[in-house]
Amino acid sequence: MPYISRATRPAVRSAAVSAVVAAALAAGLLAASSPSASAAGVHVHDIQGTTRLSPLAGQQVTDVTGIVTGVRSYGSKGFWLQDPEGDKNPATSEGVFVYTGSAALTVKAGDAVRVSGTVGEYVPGGQSSGNQSLTQITKPTVTVESSGNALPAPVTVDAKTVPSAYAPDGDPADGGSINALPLKPRSYALDRYESLEGMNVRVGTSRVVGATDPYSELWITVKPHENANRRGGTVYKSYDDQNTGRLQIQQLAPVSEQPFPKANVGDTLTGGAAGPLDFNQFGGYTLVARTLGKVTDKGLEREKTRRQAKGELAVATYNVENLDPTDPQTKFDALASAVVSNLASPDILALEEIQDDNGAKNDGTVSAEATLKKFTDAIVAAGGPRYAWRSIAPENNKDGGEPGGNIRQVFLYNPERVSFTDRGNGDATTGTDVVRSAGRAALTLSPGRVDPANPAWTDSRKPLAGEFSFRGRPVIVVANHFGSKGGDEGLTSHHQPPVRSSEAKRLLQAQAVNSFVRDVRKVQKNADVVVVGDVNDFEFSATTDALEAGGALKSAVKSLPRSERYSYVYQGNAQVLDQILTSPGVGGAGDFSYDSVHINAEFAEQNSDHDPQVLRFRP
Repeated sequence: MPYISRATRPAVRSAAVSAVVAAALAAGLLAASSPSASAAGVHVHDIQGTTRLSPLAGQQVTDVTGIVTGVRSYGSKGFWLQDPEGDKNPATSEGVFVYTGSAALTVKAGDAVRVSGTVGEYVPGGQSSGNQSLTQITKPTVTVESSGNALPAPVTVDAKTVPSAYAPDGDPADGGSINALPLKPRSYALDRYESLEGMNVRVGTSRVVGATDPYSELWITVKPHENANRRGGTVYKSYDDQNTGRLQIQQLAPVSEQPFPKANVGDTLTGGAAGPLDFNQFGGYTLVARTLGKVTDKGLEREKTRRQAKGELAVATYNVENLDPTDPQTKFDALASAVVSNLASPDILALEEIQDDNGAKNDGTVSAEATLKKFTDAIVAAGGPRYAWRSIAPENNKDGGEPGGNIRQVFLYNPERVSFTDRGNGDATTGTDVVRSAGRAALTLSPGRVDPANPAWTDSRKPLAGEFSFRGRPVIVVANHFGSKGGDEGLTSHHQPPVRSSEAKRLLQAQAVNSFVRDVRKVQKNADVVVVGDVNDFEFSATTDALEAGGALKSAVKSLPRSERYSYVYQGNAQVLDQILTSPGVGGAGDFSYDSVHINAEFAEQNSDHDPQVLRFRP
């Protein structure tokens, strides 16, 4: 996934978010039409209209009446207003957000109010994000008519009311946008949610499918049988199966006043939640809970893979999330314990996101020797082997990731079980080639980088190739960290299908790796080649297709049942980002086992956001 500075998303969407909203308003991110027009005597449903965009955008409205259903005093400050009567049209929402900005909040839930202000369409993340917009009233004048009124009854969102189809196809004449299409809330899930934007809604007792994150939010599903797996998650199986029952949950109360519940995947939000339905940059449709149930712990445990047999070679991959010596010792110890206890000390371990010796300090340092010593020492302290390592330091700030961090892939290997074949002196800019040696494929540089001058790797991690020997049998391993999904539109984009712009770069990267594997097989058709790493793409993606092209490789995660194919959880979707692919000879006799070891992605407490992968086979 993309590198995102933690500073950009404070735990409670703090004042920084208000500043972003204010800046967006000033920058014109509030889409407007007829800015000089005005409208009197309108109702909330007139503002919302029957499409995603308000027919009154840019107009002044006066004396819009309704009941306050929730007040947000942090982040994007304001309140939700709902007409308790409505027009009985299922396509028009009866709720709307009133953005107050820095103005004092003078209302509370249950107040009957009259609001005058300007109607706008605010796009969280900006127009270039592809996000849908949030209809709102800005620069409001608010008059409280009475207090203590009953809130409009919440609309129940459940498996019966959310359609199984996700979204209509976008209008080609409108660039693939669904913004101007009439809402069909009985036909499409996104239309159903949009028809409730700003309204008081509720979900009943629900299963958690996305663990509580550092920003006090979690994901539930209102469809308990939708692509469920045995550990309680919801699996993302294809671009056409987006899991319509997923919904993000936040809370109205600041966490300083009311701690947000901590939940893992598979836990139950007992009692559900009720509150306004918002739309935000970090997940789309979000129930901002005025009332929030309790989390029932279902006891999810971190998995442990079995130990490899004497004659099996175990190759693993693990993204350790920007590991550097400035991280607390507890992170090193936890990751080391996972290598020993959960991964059973694999023979070869390819690491992604090993940072240089001073982490994000941007001073030209590229060596990661201190990082690797600290990590391998921690593995020994955890009862594991004394791993040796091989890697190639990148050019400063040439491989993407956190500025100054200089992340790279690294091979750890257990010299008591496997040996590394050192050939030449590989560097950041020189690519390794494949030659024939003693009748077998060999690398000219080991370790060496694969095609580092290829434009596909600009500002991205270059693949690391190495030759190993296990029980006299050579094995070539290629460690990868493909370009992130940064820049891709979210599933709730107003473009349907969403634009996946980052895929173009990964496609080129996959083609480069596939070409390298083909070169190996031209020299030795039955060579054992294992391609591992964080490829940042799904097993059903064009990236994986390109890696597998021509039968050069096969994705090992496809050997698992569909419900077990995931290494990452994003917005409630359990999905594949980390993979191991093998040449045809690997495990050809059926002596082959693959395990996605679930120790992070499903948990609120994480040592990395990725789950490691392990392949065992007999060379």
